[in-house]
Amino acid sequence: MDDLTLADPAPGETPAACDIETRTARPTDIVLTGDRPTGPLHLGHFVGSLASRVATQDIVRRQYVLIADMQALTDNAGEPAKVAANVLEVALDYLAVGLDPAKTTFVLQSGVPELTELTTLYLNLVSVARLERNPTIKAEIEMRGFQRDLPAGFLCYPAAQAADITAFDATLVPVGEDQLPMIELSNEVVAKVNRLAGRPVLTPARALLSDTPRLPGVDGRKASKSLGNAIPLGASADEISAKVKAMFTDPNHLRAADPGTVEGNVVFAHLDAFDPDREGLAELKAHYRRGGLGDMAVKRRLDAVLQDLLGPIRARRAAYASDPGEVMRLVREGTDAARTVAVATNRRVRGVFGLA
Repeated sequence: MDDLTLADPAPGETPAACDIETRTARPTDIVLTGDRPTGPLHLGHFVGSLASRVATQDIVRRQYVLIADMQALTDNAGEPAKVAANVLEVALDYLAVGLDPAKTTFVLQSGVPELTELTTLYLNLVSVARLERNPTIKAEIEMRGFQRDLPAGFLCYPAAQAADITAFDATLVPVGEDQLPMIELSNEVVAKVNRLAGRPVLTPARALLSDTPRLPGVDGRKASKSLGNAIPLGASADEISAKVKAMFTDPNHLRAADPGTVEGNVVFAHLDAFDPDREGLAELKAHYRRGGLGDMAVKRRLDAVLQDLLGPIRARRAAYASDPGEVMRLVREGTDAARTVAVATNRRVRGVFGLA
């Protein structure tokens, strides 16, 4: 085996971003996306990915959504019950927002053991230095304060994601710009496998980027399940109102008569994301900027917008939750279908490594 074939690229030698970035899906695309089941999904997930998944499922050839319970264990191994319990919660959120199992395949990651074997094979093509250089992993390690006691499974996550992407022949992966290094590493693995085989065995993927700004949490920080600063999709009417009342606004807007700042204002960030009345919102911003509009008036408008948005989602979620067995049947059915594809991919990759 030629060492040069397996050498990691030097810093800066990853595939050019322009080669893998796109903002549109094609009818021939196979999409892979998903979430970690560490808690119910929230408005940040809705604006960041769920709404676009609902639209994309009607455009592309096939869409897989991965309930990534194996990945969730990389930093939740001490709380496996939490991960297991939230598999159903995430599936309920998928159905409640309009993901259709006839168009979008729900896949439970732990139900596809071929992903683990592919990860092991791919780790032979990726050095520790390459994993540690991944800026996404570096940022996550710093945020979680892992230092050198980080779980090995967490460090190896980029190889596991490459397994997820390639197992289902995905050609399109929706990500934020901070996740582009993950797609680059996956495509490096694809190129190495194909060079070893001397023919195309795996297909590289493109990153589907969104123009939608990231939604902040009610306290201005990144919206997070663990921080409790986001509004869950299944939140009650009272919970929505309480979260809206707690939202940060302009700290210098002390009186209604004072001019206020819209930029960086959490309430206006949510209105930008969800208020369907764009003309009315523009007038509201102008009024707030010149003064004479109190924060509570703006929050009342947001509360009404979110009640209208989440009320139907909450009702659909409750209807599906009345039959959890049927929901998990849909997950198992999708997982079985996805596994058939992963088995075929794994067989091809095993052949490249000379495994029967």
